[in-house]
Amino acid sequence: MERLILERDGFAVVPCVATIGMFDGVHKGHRFVLSHVCDYAKEHGLASTVITFDKHPKEVVVTDWKPQLLTTFDERMRLLEETGIDRCVVLPFTQEMAAQSAYDFMRLMADRLGVKVLMTGYDNRFGHNRHDTFEDYVRYGEKIGIKVKGLPPAPSEERGGVVSSSMVRRLLGEGKVHEAADALTYSYRVTGKVVRGEHIGTHLGYPTANLQLTDESKLIPASGVYAVGVRVNGQWSMVKDYKGMMNIGTRPTFGEHAQTLEVHILDFKGDLYGKTITVAFIERLRDEQRFESEEELKRQLEEDKRRIEKSS
Repeated sequence: MERLILERDGFAVVPCVATIGMFDGVHKGHRFVLSHVCDYAKEHGLASTVITFDKHPKEVVVTDWKPQLLTTFDERMRLLEETGIDRCVVLPFTQEMAAQSAYDFMRLMADRLGVKVLMTGYDNRFGHNRHDTFEDYVRYGEKIGIKVKGLPPAPSEERGGVVSSSMVRRLLGEGKVHEAADALTYSYRVTGKVVRGEHIGTHLGYPTANLQLTDESKLIPASGVYAVGVRVNGQWSMVKDYKGMMNIGTRPTFGEHAQTLEVHILDFKGDLYGKTITVAFIERLRDEQRFESEEELKRQLEEDKRRIEKSS
């Protein structure tokens, strides 16, 4: 996939069929749209193109909004590349771009990006205040020279399960990581640097790696204990090198603490401090809870570990 950044990279205007969006998570719904773009491009001899943004538009439009994203920029680029798209054009999203009308934005697509056909999902909106309708896009396209094609809901959406980035965020916020993985087509992941903690896990016989996220805009799933896969050195192409159990929470058995992300990696030996690891969420085992004693907590940790060891 050729990655190009508007206003920075010089590139040829290539006739293309394109779709536009944030594509946070690059989930099933996104992949449905992108597969149609690729198929149409091959059939009509055009380049398949995805137009996206360097940051979430809401970060610019709502200045005090704190992102809770499913993917970092680099993760999003890697996932988009997996779809077989020929080109990815990244638009630096600014206040000026936010103020552009849908008509002017389509003119930019035609004149500077070579868009001949624009494919859009059934609920996609763009342009200032996002008030234009699909019928408006068709009308603008007729004036500009862009054929606008609407796509139907993906098959899963026709059954009432609308796959969207907000739906995946809701699932993760409820700890439903298995359902989120089905919608994403991969296990949700976070990457971070291992930092020093209070050694509570070591004291219990379950040493943990305390994770400081590389990108604080990433969504953290609901508090609780999870079965996870762990890749040391944080490479995206996730091979479950290790099984692990992760606790997200405040460790209530030991008093009041700020939220931490701690992972005990099964069968790992070595020093992880300062290293980067990626954690893939497989299954939520239970809620975080307060235990009456350390021994009671250790018995529960032993049961959690047995469940993970038995899992495939």
